[in-house]
Amino acid sequence: AWSVQENNITYCLCVFLQPPPGHSFSTELHTTAQLPARSSSIHVVLECTCSRDEVLGESSCFHHHPDDKLPKDESSFFLCTLCTHSYLDMEKVACWIQFLLRSAWLLLPESRHCQLTVLPSSQSCRFQLTSPSKMNMCIELIFAVEEA
Repeated sequence: AWSVQENNITYCLCVFLQPPPGHSFSTELHTTAQLPARSSSIHVVLECTCSRDEVLGESSCFHHHPDDKLPKDESSFFLCTLCTHSYLDMEKVACWIQFLLRSAWLLLPESRHCQLTVLPSSQSCRFQLTSPSKMNMCIELIFAVEEA
């Protein structure tokens, strides 16, 4: 969605998060209506990849091998950085995206001409770009998951 008001342009984008290999997302349902809760919890589920790993000659199934015997990779990083217990922590996701955004912004040529301001938000990522002509562009990234 987007809107324009005087010197302000606002964009709202939905970003679908994908689980790392060997994992899936499962949203918890209301016990009464059986519909996803508005503030539902997103459970990170370990999946068995043994048959796929055998074909590829690997032995890194997160489901059947303890974490201490597996190499530290993107899946371990994902679980440690973006999850609380076995649930995706949207506040951690928002902070991580904000960190990546700030770091990437400095590498773009536009950073010399526009100012980036990260706006407070706990469940999404909100930021504002201000041009030299004082035109403001507000962007909100809302995170969602799709169940397989």
